[in-house]
Amino acid sequence: MSRYYYDLHIHSCLSPCGDNDNTPNNLVGMGVLAGLQILALTDHNTCRNCPAFFEAARRQGVIPVPGMELTTAEDIHMICLFPTLEAAMAFDREIQTRRIPVPNRPDIFGDQLVMDGEDHIIATEEHLLSNATTVTVDQAPALAEQYGGVCYPAHIDREANGIIATLGALPPDVHFSTVELHDGDREAEYRAAHDLAGTRVVVGSDAHYLWDIRDKAAWLDIPDEPYSGALVRQNLIDLLRRGL
Repeated sequence: MSRYYYDLHIHSCLSPCGDNDNTPNNLVGMGVLAGLQILALTDHNTCRNCPAFFEAARRQGVIPVPGMELTTAEDIHMICLFPTLEAAMAFDREIQTRRIPVPNRPDIFGDQLVMDGEDHIIATEEHLLSNATTVTVDQAPALAEQYGGVCYPAHIDREANGIIATLGALPPDVHFSTVELHDGDREAEYRAAHDLAGTRVVVGSDAHYLWDIRDKAAWLDIPDEPYSGALVRQNLIDLLRRGL
C-alpha cells in the first residue's frame, strides 16, 4: 500500500477548448513537475490521444490512466476511467456510435488534434467532441463497467455540465460509488447537503491548459504489491468502483 498523488481529469489538445500546448508529453511533464504519480487523460467523448499519452507517461515514470469525459444526453459530464488502454479504446469505439456528428468549428472550439507519442500531429477530429451523446446518466456507469471501467459525475460543484446544477440533485435511482469535486475544500459542504454516504470524493483539475494542473494535494492510498503500473491502475479502478 502506497500513497499516490493524482489528477484524474486532464484534457489534451484533442479536446475542444483544450490548448494546443496540451500535448501528451507536455501534460506528463507538467504532472511530473507538480509531483503527481498518477495522471488520467479524459478528453471529451474520445480516447484517441490515450495511446500517445501512455507512451509519454511510461518514458517519464508516471502511471497513466486512459479515460474519457463523457457528455451524456442530459449534457452532464461524467468521468470514465479504464484499467487498460485496450479497454479504453474499445469503449471509445462504442461511444463513436453514440455521438451526434456536428462539424467542428476550429476558429471557435479549437483544432482537436490527435497526436503520436512524439507529439507529432497525425490527425484532426472533424466533428465537435463536446456535444451531447445519446448515452443517458443512468446508462453511463453500466456501459463503462461493460469495458472494465468506472464512471462517475465530474465537477459536481460546478454550474456548467455538473449533475447537481443540471438535475437539481443527485438522481435518487442511480448510486455513484465516486463523485468528483473541482474544489476539494468543498467536500464537507457537499457531504452535508447531499446523500454521499458510502461515496468516495476525488478532486480533479479539469485542466484545459498546462497551468491548470495543480501541485500535488489530492491523494489515494492504493495497494501496489508486487509493484506494477498495471496493478496500481487496476486497483485504482477497483477503489473508485467500490466507494468508501
